[in-house]
Amino acid sequence: MKLSRRATTAAALTVLALGGTVAATAPASAATTTSAAAASYNGACGTGYKVIDSTPVGNSGKVFLTWNQSTGKNCAVTIRNTPGAKIYMSVELNALVGHETTPVRDEGRYTSYAGPVYVEARGHCIEWYGVIGNASGGDSGHCG
Repeated sequence: MKLSRRATTAAALTVLALGGTVAATAPASAATTTSAAAASYNGACGTGYKVIDSTPVGNSGKVFLTWNQSTGKNCAVTIRNTPGAKIYMSVELNALVGHETTPVRDEGRYTSYAGPVYVEARGHCIEWYGVIGNASGGDSGHCG
């Protein structure tokens, strides 16, 4: 085992001497990055939904907006960076249809994500919004 560590250390020093980084030779378990903790879409909306946008929810996670071409529906889900104890979370999705709109919302105390919520949106603009604890974020667009 010591021989293996020495070989790894020697390789790391060689990489450094050549202007590289130690991360290229460090074991995968040793690498920890901020992006590894960032929320990623979890597929909660189902088959056929592709992520078309996402918005940060403070530093706590993201709200993802997805679209299914065959159904003409949008879906949104708010996902925490790191699952943990139950905390207030919500996700809201709204198709902007004239002056009267009724957002679809899921809210409660969740460990990892709120949603999914769906709206028929073909030919309309969309608003999406997420809350995780005291943090919030949202956006609008994707008019079609």
